[in-house]
Amino acid sequence: MIRIVTDRRGLVRNAGIIARQCQNSQPTQTPSAWRLLSQKSPIGASARANSGNSSSTPPPPSNIGAAAPSSIKHAKTSAGTGDPEGLGGTGTGFSTRGPVTWPALGLVAIAAASAVAYYKIERERRLENAMGKVVSSESGWSPNPELLARRKYVRTKWGWFPKEDAFGGAGKPAVGGPWSLVDLDGNLVTNKSFDGKWTLLYFGFARCPDICPSEMVKVGKVMDTLKKDHPELHKNIQPIFVSIDPARDSLKALRDYSKDFHPSYVFLTGAPQQVQAMAKKFRVYMSKADETEDGDYLVDHSIVIYFHDETGDIADCFTQSMRPSDVVEKVVERMTFVPTY
Repeated sequence: MIRIVTDRRGLVRNAGIIARQCQNSQPTQTPSAWRLLSQKSPIGASARANSGNSSSTPPPPSNIGAAAPSSIKHAKTSAGTGDPEGLGGTGTGFSTRGPVTWPALGLVAIAAASAVAYYKIERERRLENAMGKVVSSESGWSPNPELLARRKYVRTKWGWFPKEDAFGGAGKPAVGGPWSLVDLDGNLVTNKSFDGKWTLLYFGFARCPDICPSEMVKVGKVMDTLKKDHPELHKNIQPIFVSIDPARDSLKALRDYSKDFHPSYVFLTGAPQQVQAMAKKFRVYMSKADETEDGDYLVDHSIVIYFHDETGDIADCFTQSMRPSDVVEKVVERMTFVPTY
């Protein structure tokens, strides 16, 4: 029988011919061929056995010739299977693994995770640098200073956040600013005169028939309630009345007017330009209304009590619909507010 074997270079060897050559030669002269045939080829093994008995008798040629056509017809090679020696196992000349392996995928995953981590760290660093520039001013920052008051930012464990206040995340309205007027004694008074004091500020006029007196009485009741229930807070609050009708509210008229209200009030007035400038900063609406032939008139204006903290920043606003008890509750809440960060 003939066995067809393919070597690593794709060459087909006839095992029967090699066996005959080895049979006619000495084993010492071709040890490698003899060993190969003894291990791989049954013909070689048979030839080896026969060589021990008779070194001159070749195997019958008729058998070889008869088996050769059938063997060649049905011969198969192991080329491209990773088993070039035809041993039936895994060959050592070719790799059965593809180009993508688990260790390679692991390295790709580590590289991707490192890139994502670096991106997050770099983004946080740049954000902190930008926020540091934004809040470097003592006056803070606002997206629209004409509508929203400037807010200072603080760094917390969650990142940069606006300094917490009673207004919450919406921010404070842009209300207030520097101003200067005169009191009932003609002394100059500015916003700095009330530093360290919380203020209840109301805009009105002495000839108001009902609304202004009602709001000022409300503030008086608030002061009396705070004095009774919260004396420590009461002594740090200053109510202020600003006349929006300086043409008629002279110092003498205001002195007479002040006698009807709470003694803690401070009454202020000034030149028309000063009053208008202050009213504009506090967004106070005012306009003449119902003017008669003899020159008498009323003044339509905003009905709001502005509550400012000890630094002059707006803390809250109280409308006409709020009762004295509601105002007291808000005042105590604002004055005792403790930020969480």
